[in-house]
Amino acid sequence: MKSAEIQVVGVRGLPLIRAGDDLPALICERVAFEDGDILCIASSVYSKAKGLTRDLSSVTPGERAERIAANAHEDPRFVQAVLDASADLLLEHPFILSVLPCGHIGVRAGVDHSNIEGDRVILLPPDPMAAADEVRASIREISGKDVRVIITDTCGRSFRRGQTGIAVGWSGMPAINDYRGDTDLFGHVLQITEEAVVDEIAAFANFVMGESDQGVPAVVFRNCGTWEGHDTIYFTPDEDIVRSALKSIEKS
Repeated sequence: MKSAEIQVVGVRGLPLIRAGDDLPALICERVAFEDGDILCIASSVYSKAKGLTRDLSSVTPGERAERIAANAHEDPRFVQAVLDASADLLLEHPFILSVLPCGHIGVRAGVDHSNIEGDRVILLPPDPMAAADEVRASIREISGKDVRVIITDTCGRSFRRGQTGIAVGWSGMPAINDYRGDTDLFGHVLQITEEAVVDEIAAFANFVMGESDQGVPAVVFRNCGTWEGHDTIYFTPDEDIVRSALKSIEKS
């Protein structure tokens, strides 16, 4: 059940995060958590704290990376870093659309060249669900509070311009609020309604964080209530008609 008075607070005053920093401790120094809060953390700062970055000077591009880079006018070393992070590619052109080992599908495998010093790139956590579990456990140990956690990233959407925040990892709540079997205001039984709550929360967190130099990499949601559902947020390859169509285009 959701509260009518949801509070949303950006965690301000965090330093520039570097490898080895205790991110949950730094957040707990700035937030008085309550049981049931939801903490959204940008994947980029989690990855920086864990040292999940690559120096492009250490990357040697292969033949495929050179070919894709030439068509996309990209740095071949960057493309190789994307290929290394990808389990599969759905598109090579006009942009690289990657399937990651964790199941997430995103442009350039989520490899990010922004908000990091020098000629380096930030990688997505290889297991975002485990990352969310780890942050949740750390916050419980530090604060004694039962806080739910979402690791966010930005992602484009089919048929629409612009990026929005999405959840790549979450802990302490189901991803989907499953309304199937409930009834609407007129007594009709809902048959297909599955609300992607973690993505909705991640999208608003991204709005609070900003995308440039605002420096708000974590956001706390309070009074969101709880919901029942499941974690099967990704379509299987057999269910995903968009993936099938893109694969057909690549083969043709």
